[in-house]
Amino acid sequence: HLSIRRQRQMCIRDRDVREGFLEITRHGLALLGLAVVLVSVAFLARPQLQSEASEVLLSWLQIRQIDTQEAPEPSNAALRATTQDLKTLTPDQLSVTRWLSRKYRIGPEPLAAVVTEAWTLGDKTQLSPTLILAIMAIESRFNPFTAGSQGAVGLMQIEVNAHADTLAQHGGNFAAFDALTNVRIGVRHLQALLQQTNSLEDALALYGEASGQSSDSQYADRVLAEQQQLDAQITAKTATTTSTASTNAK
Repeated sequence: HLSIRRQRQMCIRDRDVREGFLEITRHGLALLGLAVVLVSVAFLARPQLQSEASEVLLSWLQIRQIDTQEAPEPSNAALRATTQDLKTLTPDQLSVTRWLSRKYRIGPEPLAAVVTEAWTLGDKTQLSPTLILAIMAIESRFNPFTAGSQGAVGLMQIEVNAHADTLAQHGGNFAAFDALTNVRIGVRHLQALLQQTNSLEDALALYGEASGQSSDSQYADRVLAEQQQLDAQITAKTATTTSTASTNAK
């Protein structure tokens, strides 16, 4: 008897819950319908309100569309930076990088990338990497965003208009401000001048004129003096290494 009574009570409770839910749903739908009617009447009575509501809704839809279309771009600025780990440098490259970093107060990692590129280009062109770096030092003090008074820009102060075709292959004139692109074009320009002249000094003088330093009669001397200082760093490093190895051998 107790079991039958409990079953009846549960059936009555379930029925009451269903009826209550249906009653609430009916009232809710009635209120929703009434709200729709009132809003419709308001829009009919005030066309301006309808226009404003439409603009708000359209604006919201546009924002939502943009949000769904534009996927978040992965942000890793380190991948875009022109730098190189000092651990990857040879002893000569490391010695030069540290000396230039101290002299010109430039971060060693960005300098390391430029020094490595100078060595790579030197191997390809038979030009001394320290000569390439010396030109950068005199032209821009290793500031890749330097702009001269005659339109030359970047590390090696290349003329944008004169090298427009080459720059177009790298994305346009703004590529002149990319450190490695600028160095490659500058070295190519120096090679062309060496073929036109009888000496390195004459080629450097023409390079200085093209970069806007035509009034500097000592340009070539300044570049070669800078190169000698760079070569001295390598010589000193080599001598120190040799002396240490000799001492350890004894």
